[in-house]
Amino acid sequence: MKQSITFLAMLFLGFSISGNTQDTAKEVKADSGYVFTEVIKLPATPVKNQYRSGTCWSYSSLSFLESELLRMGKDTFDLSEMFVVYHTYADKAPLYVRFHGEHNYGGGGAAHDVTYVLKNYGIVPDEVYNGLVIGEENPVHGEMDAVLKGYIDAVLKNPNKKLSPVWQKGYTGILDAYLGEIPESFTYQDVEYTPKSFADMLGLNPDDYIEIGSYTHHPFYEKFILEVPDNWLMDEIYNVHLDEMMEILDNSLKKGYTVVWGSDISDKGFSWKNGVAIVPDKDAPELAGLEQAKWEKMTDKEKEELLYKFKSPVPEKEITQEMRQNEFDNYQSTDDHGMHIIGMAKDQNGSVYYIVKNSWGIGTHKYDGYFYASKPFVELKTMDIMVHKDIIPKDIRKKLGL
Repeated sequence: MKQSITFLAMLFLGFSISGNTQDTAKEVKADSGYVFTEVIKLPATPVKNQYRSGTCWSYSSLSFLESELLRMGKDTFDLSEMFVVYHTYADKAPLYVRFHGEHNYGGGGAAHDVTYVLKNYGIVPDEVYNGLVIGEENPVHGEMDAVLKGYIDAVLKNPNKKLSPVWQKGYTGILDAYLGEIPESFTYQDVEYTPKSFADMLGLNPDDYIEIGSYTHHPFYEKFILEVPDNWLMDEIYNVHLDEMMEILDNSLKKGYTVVWGSDISDKGFSWKNGVAIVPDKDAPELAGLEQAKWEKMTDKEKEELLYKFKSPVPEKEITQEMRQNEFDNYQSTDDHGMHIIGMAKDQNGSVYYIVKNSWGIGTHKYDGYFYASKPFVELKTMDIMVHKDIIPKDIRKKLGL
């Protein structure tokens, strides 16, 4: 997932501690007219700010692993997003060259990139490696991305008629300049570690985490390579029916496990300003007390403006498997953004929402870096989810051969 941040007015450096209780039934009010009652809210580390970088996938997946450590009774850890980013950039380049430039290259990624790095390179604390060496308080990757792309494209042109043996050294030299050199060893809380030994100390098993999706262009209950540009590793996800995907998501939260959520936030139903993501039913004859006769006389534009004012809960669409597939096939659902689901809530009408931790900082945001995604929005716009395999219901696990 990648997210080019254009909401500069909202992005300020800051952190907040999220709630750390489950089944809190805490009421959360907002001036938008939505009133949320939190049903489940699992422990999570402070909200961070990816700022001007396309690295949401690293922030959301490490936030997930930090919650996993809390669930396991470990200390609170702040893991390094840029350690993961460095290694994925470094490993994308040889693939891009071997595929003669016909392979995805850029700042985007997916949840499995983080478990891939954890398994192959380890991990370090953010205080050991934060990647902030160019004088910015938050990640600013525009120049770095452009320089890296220009370099790797120059290598592809092959002006020497054969690749030099040092091109990768030059490439990592750029990474070192913009992000800093990766430490071979470091001291953390008076103990000497390498990235691999630190990962071993944490006790996280990358193989415990799998990705789930729901699509009809591949057989159900089999694994397939999700065809999205940022899946540069060509990793596979498990395919289940829509209701089963939602059952897995709900079961995870109910059992105390959070979820990585890959989704599309370009839809008009997503409003960061209002802190909600919804799928209004455009065919609804009434809306917030509006008389049916008046509704029927409104133009499509007027109806849309009313539907997306986010002043209060509105009737939402009933999502089907076919609707999901149509959105994916027509590029209306793309691998747009990675986030972290930490709980469930209900609005004043009893409709279900998911509590989503974002990576756009806090600023003046009404929910301190979180938002509420309705169940229809999650059903329609989920690309995939990453979960701990142990929470998958037994009947579904059997179908998947797990």
